Amino acid sequence: MRANELFDLTGKVALITGGSRGLGREMALAFADAGADVIIASRKLDECEKVAAEIEAKGRQAMAHAAHVGDWNGLAGLVDAAYARFGHVDVLVNNAGMSPLYRTIEDVTEELYEKVLDVNLKGPFRLIQLLGPRMAAGAGGSIINISSVASTKPTPDVIPYAAAKSGLNAITQGFAWTWRPKVRVNCIVAGPFLTDISKAWDMASFNASAQQSVALGRGGEPGEIVGAALYFASDASSFTTGALLPVSGGQR
Repeated sequence: MRANELFDLTGKVALITGGSRGLGREMALAFADAGADVIIASRKLDECEKVAAEIEAKGRQAMAHAAHVGDWNGLAGLVDAAYARFGHVDVLVNNAGMSPLYRTIEDVTEELYEKVLDVNLKGPFRLIQLLGPRMAAGAGGSIINISSVASTKPTPDVIPYAAAKSGLNAITQGFAWTWRPKVRVNCIVAGPFLTDISKAWDMASFNASAQQSVALGRGGEPGEIVGAALYFASDASSFTTGALLPVSGGQR
């Protein structure tokens, strides 16, 4: 393939959870620019519809769908709706995530723990379970999980989240062997990105800390996730599966 064709997604359909804002929105718009039609899923339908309108303005098709990623049974409806509209899904991005704040580890309730595991691990597992066989029965596909550096470098304030993302790393490598060779499964291990969540940060403190903990000395801009996402979604990564790719500015 020529270099300018490697990242082409023309004729592809991508489903992105948590696609209405932050990294999910950036990936949705980038996939549309590369030629894909896009399904945007998140809990708030109106926010999904806004991104869908942006994609349609680019001349691509888009579908907005309200879905709670932690709802095991409800995710079948998302997949069925995607196939009813487009007939196939070629790229799945498990991007939806959450990490509620807690003051001390003693403050972590069963409800909080289960909610974090449901959204960050159970939901991605369920969507891969639903979509993998359909991809394998068709033209194949690419599944991209969005993990976190917390999965390998957990701190006391994000232990349930870190555990869930560590599990996401594990299922990435397990699923890479499940429907091989037609379905590739890879993972972006994300570092600190300046999305909506960063609005709650003490930025002066973060920027000072980043000078020591991040090789590039800063947080990532949301659009900086796009290169890795396009690589995994496209034929550029045709010989890559089961990979855990840090996109973290060199965070340690």
